Amino acid sequence: MPATTPQPTTLEGRFIRLEPLTADDFPDLYSAIGVPEVFAGGYGGGPAGLPPTLEGFLEFARGYYDFSARRVFAVRLLDGTLVGTSSLGDFDEVREHAHIGWTAYSPSVWGGQVNPEAKLLMLGHAFDHGFGRVKLQADSLNSRSRAAILKLGATFEGIVRRDMLRPDGIWRDTAVYSILVDEWPAVREALERRLDV
Repeated sequence: MPATTPQPTTLEGRFIRLEPLTADDFPDLYSAIGVPEVFAGGYGGGPAGLPPTLEGFLEFARGYYDFSARRVFAVRLLDGTLVGTSSLGDFDEVREHAHIGWTAYSPSVWGGQVNPEAKLLMLGHAFDHGFGRVKLQADSLNSRSRAAILKLGATFEGIVRRDMLRPDGIWRDTAVYSILVDEWPAVREALERRLDV
């Protein structure tokens, strides 16, 4: 099946729902992720990227969330509480490559079902649309995110050195991982087992 870029849609699991993020969600998103712990790991360019006010976050969000090129999701608990965001993007239909990233969650949901189920839903969405390789990446210094990516079942591919300029003017090295369509059945099964609580 040839790869096709998915249209914006809602994906629902047992614990969370992924909905297309809109500008109306930005204030609630700031309440969820606008804390130093989230940006300390490299989100939004790292600690210097954290807007100190809602107004600053609204300006940041208008430039950061590329709705035209990515499927940007609001990550909600099933009761509707917005707890973060993640995206599926960098679609290359010819090479069958996609990228899951731009992910941030409220620290209140770290280590629970939110991240594994979000990745389960987005990986399934990508592979169902014919993509053969999904990239995941993190700041090379972000050991928490790197461990979470490995726990998903992704394979470490290496470090891209001097990859992105952070808001503080320091260059970031990026740790790159991937999951291939042939690996997806085993990865899916492992993620489903993690969600069986």
